Amino acid sequence: MATLSINPVVSLTNVFKTYKAGEVDVPAVKGISFTIPRQRFSVIIGPSGSGKTTLLNLIGCLDSPTAGRVIVDEQDVATLTDNGISDFRAQKIGFIFQNFSLIPVFSAYENIEYPLLLLGVSASERRRRATNMLEAVGLADHGRQRPNQLSGGQKQRVAIARALVKEPDFVLADEPTANLDSHTGASIIELMRRMQEQYATTFVFSTHDRQLMAHADETFMIRDGLLVDHVTGASS
Repeated sequence: MATLSINPVVSLTNVFKTYKAGEVDVPAVKGISFTIPRQRFSVIIGPSGSGKTTLLNLIGCLDSPTAGRVIVDEQDVATLTDNGISDFRAQKIGFIFQNFSLIPVFSAYENIEYPLLLLGVSASERRRRATNMLEAVGLADHGRQRPNQLSGGQKQRVAIARALVKEPDFVLADEPTANLDSHTGASIIELMRRMQEQYATTFVFSTHDRQLMAHADETFMIRDGLLVDHVTGASS
């Protein structure tokens, strides 16, 4: 495992996010400040409507704060143009979604390869990295299959490989086990932990899954847009 950097992968300072619902302001995040260390399994938890998905969108540069400062991988994202944010997100951040978000007409291999194609990686390097990732997630014999030919657990393995193939600084996972049964969810959690350690990558989750919470190195509890608790230390 690589040496742990002293600089956090994410730093939020007094961050607010307010949405407009017609003429009404709806506050989703209310002055949250915290840092997320590198090369850890960090979990954001909270009830529905608590603001955790909004936080994940802010951390993933999919949304911008109404007020406050968001630093991602030592970059103040407010200083980037729209194109700059898109490039930064493509290069630095991997995403895993609860509904897998695979391209249905692509094979498993092609889904994994696709982020590298967008980044302009050479064909030989794409082939090497996508093949290695298929093997790493236990799908070496499923590369030609399309998503509709895969189980839910296999789809999520493809999504994990796709997120990691571009060697991002960190991976954001929004309820990655929500659509899986408990046994499959446990195997996916074990895979993500193994990949996190193998590739020295930071994982940041939003989740309701107690199995996933039990593996957390850092837990941030959000309620009504506020950070109400922060627990450090894995119990796994």
